[in-house]
Amino acid sequence: MERPLPRLRYRKDFLRLRRRGRSGAAPGLVLQTAPNGLGSVVRVGFTASRKVGNAVKRNRARRRLVALADSLLPQLAIPGRDYVLIARRETGDRPWDQLREDLADVLARVHGRGGNRS
Repeated sequence: MERPLPRLRYRKDFLRLRRRGRSGAAPGLVLQTAPNGLGSVVRVGFTASRKVGNAVKRNRARRRLVALADSLLPQLAIPGRDYVLIARRETGDRPWDQLREDLADVLARVHGRGGNRS
């Protein structure tokens, strides 16, 4: 089993991605990304605001994003970048295959490889 990607833990990192990064949205999630200056290290962070729902819904959405990132980002992420996945109201209930498709599509858009630019 592969080791999970290193996590973003500090507010300053999340704010840096929000200010200086590229972002894209899909029905199931929002993605933000920016270079991290750490060579080939890929880091990932997760967040779910109260707009997603109560604590149970936010935690479920965040757990789904963690599983999604651990399954797709090792293959699709660009080395040397940070990623933040933001839950939306639909994240907790969206079918898994559609959620995977959402992340793959948004990654392609923010990396400039097809799809609609955001």
